Amino acid sequence: MPPLPPALPGERLALDARAGRLTVYRDGAPGAPPMLLVHSINAAASAYEVKPLYEHFRRTHAVYAPDLPGYGLSDRSERVYSPRLMTDALHDCLEEIGRRHGDVPVDALAVSLGCEFLARAVSEAPRRFRTTALVSPTAFNRTTPRQGPPGAHLGMPWLHRIFTLPLWSQGLFDLLTSRRSIAFFLRKTFGGNDVDPGMIEYDWLTAREPGARHAPFHFVSGFLFSRDANDLYRSLRGPVWMCHGTQGDFTDYRWKSALAAEPNWRFRVYEGCGALPHFQQPKAFAADYEAFLAAG
Repeated sequence: MPPLPPALPGERLALDARAGRLTVYRDGAPGAPPMLLVHSINAAASAYEVKPLYEHFRRTHAVYAPDLPGYGLSDRSERVYSPRLMTDALHDCLEEIGRRHGDVPVDALAVSLGCEFLARAVSEAPRRFRTTALVSPTAFNRTTPRQGPPGAHLGMPWLHRIFTLPLWSQGLFDLLTSRRSIAFFLRKTFGGNDVDPGMIEYDWLTAREPGARHAPFHFVSGFLFSRDANDLYRSLRGPVWMCHGTQGDFTDYRWKSALAAEPNWRFRVYEGCGALPHFQQPKAFAADYEAFLAAG
């Protein structure tokens, strides 16, 4: 296989981070306000998942988008992948942004499970953030919230041991990340056949990298889901924008009713699209997010 191409244009920063080697894409004017974009977690995730936002907002912001640990061009070593590791990666990004922009607070947006990591980072360093945006966040699909010891996760070691048995570990991962499987899962995510073709191809490429199975097997074993996710969301005190679609496998966000009366929360539903509205309705999404940023 040839080397994995970059997921996004612009400069590639290689950070020697607490989370290991961390690749962060950066673009935009150096003097512009900083923005942090965080992708989701799945079998073949990468910063490609925020591509429309990165390319749009680099015109008005200094945009930073990491490949989270275990994904893309970042460190994929065999280790425990946890919410703590992912949150530390975001803190590493914040430190780099601080070196370049001083004390200017960050506008941050995350997708799906990345929202849990972002919420934890905001709760731990609230002064570093100006606004928080959550796109199709996890842990909203229940009336009984996830409330547990801070930092605990839902990992099932017995399930991880099954996935990682040498007899079938690599073969199972190759099956889960074939082009056909990737297209199938993305149709469920997009809620239809209007899947971005570049995402299918890049997901397939990134899943062929050495060590690509380590983080995903922790994901499917529950290790990357926070027990205290809903406590983290409730702890957010700055401006928060939460949005989601109405099609596909990710349409249950009933827990947002628990936050409806919070004055710092704003909500937006995108009809006719799935969990990645910034791909399916990019102009409407960008306009709505710009309005939220202006009000923030």
